[in-house]
Amino acid sequence: MIKRDLRERIKAAAQAFPAVTITGPRQSGKSTLCRAVFPKYGYANLELLDVRSFALQDPRGFLAQFTKGAIIDEVQRCPELISYLQGMIDEDPRPGKWILTGSQNLLLLESVSQSLAGRTAILHLLPLTRNEVCRFKIHPRSLDETLLAGSYPRIFDQQLAPADWLSAYVATYIERDVRTISQVGDLVTFQRFVELCGGRTAQLLNLSSLATDAGISQPTAKAWLSILETSFMVFRLPAYHANINKRLIKMPKLHFYDTGLVCWLLGIRNIQQLRNHPLRGAIFETWVVSEIIKHRQNQGERRGVYFYRDRQGTEADVIVEVGPRLIVIEVKSGQTISSDLLSSSRKVASILRDSAAIDTIVVYGGDTCQPRTDLTVLPWNTLHEHAWNLVSH
Repeated sequence: MIKRDLRERIKAAAQAFPAVTITGPRQSGKSTLCRAVFPKYGYANLELLDVRSFALQDPRGFLAQFTKGAIIDEVQRCPELISYLQGMIDEDPRPGKWILTGSQNLLLLESVSQSLAGRTAILHLLPLTRNEVCRFKIHPRSLDETLLAGSYPRIFDQQLAPADWLSAYVATYIERDVRTISQVGDLVTFQRFVELCGGRTAQLLNLSSLATDAGISQPTAKAWLSILETSFMVFRLPAYHANINKRLIKMPKLHFYDTGLVCWLLGIRNIQQLRNHPLRGAIFETWVVSEIIKHRQNQGERRGVYFYRDRQGTEADVIVEVGPRLIVIEVKSGQTISSDLLSSSRKVASILRDSAAIDTIVVYGGDTCQPRTDLTVLPWNTLHEHAWNLVSH
């Protein structure tokens, strides 16, 4: 397995806190990473029925077996265990003894916040960044291959066909994980809802329209979207708000963490289908946004990424706060950039320049960097080389 970008932050957290809690989507590599960083620790997977039964029936005995530290996988399957863990940490607060992982965000964090506040560091391991993907000996080289393959580690580690693996992933997620997170009665309708979300990636999130198309109520759509967020399948990109004299759109955009999953949900199975698909531009935009989000998460920065759109239709796909500066980013999937395609990002930069220092970037599907007087045209395959949590221009 390749070295993950989050590795050093996990090691640092284990030197400062009695427990380290790592959340992220299923199959993002949490267990593999933890066992690589802490090879001498005991290991327990609460997905296994016999292990979970032991933890539920005798939590003190279960924890007592780990005298030298332990990795406890999928800890949200036994939330009662965390309150017992609190007592053991208070008795023995040595740093880094307990490593907890979970593939459900909100449920896990609720129990952690109640029992382990101040006792655990909380980190998120998302699917691979492009930087991490490139560490595999065999990895996608072209943009379309990158979008289609997505960023789940097993696809690259075992050289699997993305469509086959993602089909099994979605089936397992809906049949098992969704039932664990919430009582969803109609799994067929839920899968249709997930597919409709895939068709809305990089678009403004209109819950009313989404509910109507899925044939469900708006409260149900809201609840089901929360399930997707809880399990790290999607996230909402907030609109940028600043003290400027413009009427701004406040509705968030919907994005997926993984473009391979989006392609699978849209029925895209090969490169040719992707090249001709009307949502290819939206898929590329989601890839750029998710790359920036994942990079910043790996560096411990969870906020500061937005999009801009005002009532006059002026927009920028991404706004990134980097210290006192703002980076205005426009995303173009084509391989050729013409001057008229740069006008929107330039206009947003001029609007925001009164409130902050501005860097302007256009990320495009070509391969050549084009530094211009007032902005940089950045090829897609160098996006991962930029430090999106530091001033880099």
